[in-house]
Amino acid sequence: MMTSWEERQRQVLLEGHAALERTSDSIRRSEQVALETEAIGTTVVADLDRQRETLLRAGRRLDDIDHGLSRTQSILNGMTRHVLTNKLLLILIIICECGILSSLVYLKYLRK
Repeated sequence: MMTSWEERQRQVLLEGHAALERTSDSIRRSEQVALETEAIGTTVVADLDRQRETLLRAGRRLDDIDHGLSRTQSILNGMTRHVLTNKLLLILIIICECGILSSLVYLKYLRK
């Protein structure tokens, strides 16, 4: 028959064993959570890398568009200068024609 000291020791041992099993279960759950967290982290990093590449491509496209817009603005400025030059030349030609016409009218009808 067991003495009370042996029973207490056995009880302490059983409680220690139960605590060890609970701790082992907790460690297994923690390992599982850590693995799941690592998988989620890997997915997030991959998504961020894809988004980074997308943003870099968008930035390059915006740079190309900006370059194209600058070139277009330069062409439009040149066209505006040509239009203004043509208008000024047309005004000068009209003034010359009016002067010539006035001179002809003066010479033919008014100078008698």
